[in-house]
Amino acid sequence: MKKLKIEARSSLESLLARIPAVVIDAVQDECPASAWCPDFVVRLQASGLPYTLVVDIKHNAQPRIVRMAALQLRAHLMHLEAEAVPVLIAPYLSEASRKICDEFGIGFMDLVGNARLQFGSVYVDRTVAEKPKSEQRLFKSIFASKAARILRVMLRDPQRPWRLTELAQAARVSLGHSSNVRKALIDREWAEVSSDGVALTDPNALLDARRENYRLPLGEQVTFYTHLHGETFERAVRGALTADLHAGNAVLGSFSAARWLAPYARTSTHYFYADEVGAQRLQEALRLSQAQKGQNVVMRIVENDDIFPDAIKPAPGIVCTGRVQTYLDLSAAGDRGHEAAEHLRRELLQWPR
Repeated sequence: MKKLKIEARSSLESLLARIPAVVIDAVQDECPASAWCPDFVVRLQASGLPYTLVVDIKHNAQPRIVRMAALQLRAHLMHLEAEAVPVLIAPYLSEASRKICDEFGIGFMDLVGNARLQFGSVYVDRTVAEKPKSEQRLFKSIFASKAARILRVMLRDPQRPWRLTELAQAARVSLGHSSNVRKALIDREWAEVSSDGVALTDPNALLDARRENYRLPLGEQVTFYTHLHGETFERAVRGALTADLHAGNAVLGSFSAARWLAPYARTSTHYFYADEVGAQRLQEALRLSQAQKGQNVVMRIVENDDIFPDAIKPAPGIVCTGRVQTYLDLSAAGDRGHEAAEHLRRELLQWPR
């Protein structure tokens, strides 16, 4: 924190020094006899009028932490002069954290370059697209394979509260992993804990973030050709699809799944997810042949069975990827897929904001 405090002071002074109307009188630590005090204050003049910037520094600036800091700053300012201006500084402030600062009327600045300060005649508003690599790694870790299992379970029924042990068992992950993901969700204000357990509070924001960080399940994508079509093809499909961890898995995916869940875009190509056993069953049932050109079947043979427990049966004999997985796959399928994804979301993934 000592190093961070030095960087925060230096960065704020540098920013203020570039504003012609501002003259800095003093930068000092100040801790009056109270339960909480700021990390430092900046006494300055703006267009000849005096102001005091009351600065709080946070090493961790996740939304939940920022909201608590904003409440502390506002409570502290109740005992100060009217010219006191609250400011929060952190290594990095996400868009969600910056919105919380705006909500509470708190100025902010991070060491990446985002800043918003307003007092007297001074108004600074600067946004940069850059994210620290450490933040990118931390953010992506929430959507890694095992963590994604937990998110998938919670998005099935966002309002359901989960005990930690129940969640770990349902997602087939360790208790420790479940606990880490729960903390990450709470820190980002995507979930909260009650006496009944942890439940999502903003599934829309979670799904948006999941979409932006989505990667296709690990595996090999192969293409085939089948001469079957129409009712003959559909009968063969119904006899080959299954989501059974003990008997092999083969399910419809992407546009083919969306056809049964929320029809929107028609395509002549059929999409499947399968494991090795399921892929063999599909090849035999659909009479698939390898195709370099003219392929009309795309199959992704996955390395693990993460997506299959969420498979659903929208019609007799039809097994397809779950609503969230289908939405993610469509979102990653170009402009046409994006339109189909948003249609599916409007139809099947509507949650109160």
